[in-house]
Amino acid sequence: MLPRHGPGHTLPPHMINYRANAVGLSSLGVKDVIATSAVGSMNQEFGVGALGLADQFLDFTKSRKSTLFDRKVVHTDLTEPYSEELNRAIVKAGSSVGAGILEGLTYVGVEGPRFETAAEIKMYRGLGGDVVGMTGVPEVVLAREAGMRYSSVLIATNWAAGMQEKVSHEEVVSVMKKSGQKVKIVIERTVNDLLQNPMESEPR
Repeated sequence: MLPRHGPGHTLPPHMINYRANAVGLSSLGVKDVIATSAVGSMNQEFGVGALGLADQFLDFTKSRKSTLFDRKVVHTDLTEPYSEELNRAIVKAGSSVGAGILEGLTYVGVEGPRFETAAEIKMYRGLGGDVVGMTGVPEVVLAREAGMRYSSVLIATNWAAGMQEKVSHEEVVSVMKKSGQKVKIVIERTVNDLLQNPMESEPR
């Protein structure tokens, strides 16, 4: 378990050393990463408190170190940035413990730490975004560059700006606490299933 925000959730999203986290996990021999992400929902079918999985992302971050390859030319294929195998395992585990998980979401990665404007959310929705969050990018990119499979359990903690009266950190924390046990059960079941039936293919 690697808390990306540090002990006590003290690091804001734009200050997290995503590259160090990816390199650290890879150096320990990690092949599969199951992350969790609090997100604002822009999709009416993905209500507050629901769990989901992304299969694509749109990157609207602007000041983060977003690659491990500053000193040589490496172009990583991200046609499918999230692991289909891991996503499938998570959905199966969720079903077995009675937790419905919505698949096929497009994650919009933003800089933070501020919340988005209503106009930004309108734009993201128009581009095909389903959820918006501050930590999923470049985390997924770096994990893939480091040779790891990556999946993220998305927790809808609020409706995005313009879809409810206001967005607050207190609401996000409250919904995360309520959803925490359900997410924990799903991930534990996924890990147990994978230990019993390891994926045969190497991460691509």
